Amino acid sequence: MIPVPPFAYGGIERIVDSLLREYRDAGHEVALLAHPDSTAPANARFAWPAPASKILRNAFALRRAVRQFQPDVIHSFSRLAYLLPVLPSRRPVVMSYQRHTGGPQVAWASRLGGRALRFTGCSEFICQMGRRAGGEWQAIPNFVELDKFTFEPFVPPDAPLVFLSRLDDVKGPDLAIAIARAAQRRLILAGNREESGPQRAFFDREIAPHLGRDGIEWIGEVDDAAKNNLLGRAASLLVPIRWDEPFGIVFAEALACGTPVISSPRGALPEIVTPGRTGFLIETVEQGAAAIARLPYIDRRACRALVEQCFNSSVVARSYLQLFSQLHSARP
Repeated sequence: MIPVPPFAYGGIERIVDSLLREYRDAGHEVALLAHPDSTAPANARFAWPAPASKILRNAFALRRAVRQFQPDVIHSFSRLAYLLPVLPSRRPVVMSYQRHTGGPQVAWASRLGGRALRFTGCSEFICQMGRRAGGEWQAIPNFVELDKFTFEPFVPPDAPLVFLSRLDDVKGPDLAIAIARAAQRRLILAGNREESGPQRAFFDREIAPHLGRDGIEWIGEVDDAAKNNLLGRAASLLVPIRWDEPFGIVFAEALACGTPVISSPRGALPEIVTPGRTGFLIETVEQGAAAIARLPYIDRRACRALVEQCFNSSVVARSYLQLFSQLHSARP
């Protein structure tokens, strides 16, 4: 539904664009099947012919693209059902999940694709969900492009806390406000809000009354340049989630700037944050305030080093290429 790369919002589309360029830089030819307005520098581009709900039309579009381009490996970040026409061929296929998964569709696909099909999840948390349904799973994390984020080794003692995400209840902006007030620290909220419905009611009830008071500020949605500046000058990224986050690229973006993360021990966060080294995982407002008091003991260089070693686009692209090579070598 969104071009690759996206014009604004589009986390998965950014990932696909970055991987495509990494693969081409490594000397590989890459075809892209995506939104017709996509501009990523692929060797060949194909367009989805129908909305995402039109499964058969898009599945046959994938089959046509495969027949024309003849890839060694098919890598999908789209719908599992679109792979139905190509799975019986035993051509190597990697299906990547950036969201909660499982269920009978994974079970039937793993039976149909056999050893030629491999699933990846953006975290071990997602892989554990998928394995219950069947198939072979490998955790390959999300990532950032390091050159887009400036490492800031030091920030002043009064540097603000930053909440950067949608202002929905599952992201915990109201908890971030409560924690910042308990710690008597400034908090900048950045992100979009819903204009109607239950989430707008949540914003009006839990967020709006605090804005402009006690150092709490909302600046709306930010572009990449503003995000880099905002995260780099923050004492911490404070996003105390209330749901099981599959990964959350914003956490890696903060760490790339050297900014420690304070969040909740849910979903993939324990795979991203090492308490006391790259941030803190908290469950209460009191724990959040205590974590803020310990921020001066975090070495911001350790935050950046983690991204360089684990959540860097080049490192992750190599992990995928190794997987592709294994599957291609094992093909009958």
